[in-house]
Amino acid sequence: MMQVLDVYTGPNGVLRCANLMRPQLLIDSSTIDPRTSRKVSVAVSNCILKEKKDHWEKPVMLDAPVSGGVLAAEAGTLTFMVGGSEDAYLAAKPLFLSMGKNAIYCGGAGTGSAAKICNNLAMAVSMLGVSEAFALGQSLGISAGTLTKVLNTSSARCWSSDSYNPVPGVMEGVPASRNYAGGFASKLMAKDLNLAATSVEEAGLQCPLTYQAHEIYTELCKDGHEIEDFSCVFRHYYSGKDEL
Repeated sequence: MMQVLDVYTGPNGVLRCANLMRPQLLIDSSTIDPRTSRKVSVAVSNCILKEKKDHWEKPVMLDAPVSGGVLAAEAGTLTFMVGGSEDAYLAAKPLFLSMGKNAIYCGGAGTGSAAKICNNLAMAVSMLGVSEAFALGQSLGISAGTLTKVLNTSSARCWSSDSYNPVPGVMEGVPASRNYAGGFASKLMAKDLNLAATSVEEAGLQCPLTYQAHEIYTELCKDGHEIEDFSCVFRHYYSGKDEL
């Protein structure tokens, strides 16, 4: 979070550079906590840009993290979650849609970051649940391929089962099919879950799955799997087996 603040407000930051002429709209797609997004937004709105002689204007900022991972980025199907001025969002929407498939306005400053944290929390818990189910299924004599068919035609169907299956040998084109290389690194998931845990504490909520997911991914990273895709939790935490 400090890195983002430094980029904007540090000694050599965007807002400290002399003779600022532009931009009038700043878009930050970092995955950071909502509080930091709001701090940066306030700093940006308090800055005055000189567009041309005798004409001064206040810039605006949007927090616009993305979802979809490497595969969606390559395919141009990312989803942007956007917080800030609605007028600024509408002005920037064509830019978002040139890079992704969806752009969703979430509300005021910081809500885009909040949406991203909530999304990744749900994604982590979903991956853990699916991986746990596959590991249990294997121990009970059900192949992961068969259980995948069951899940994907039943009420447990989800992104982790039908689009990002964590069991090697079940689905092509996902990190599990290439020894968990590429994709969304476990260290990034641990970082995002830490942001979620911090937000939970600030909100005073009871969210045990947030803390347990954070603990599991932190342990996974300590065990040397930090650069592997977060779906590797199936193999390295649950000791799941490859589909033959």
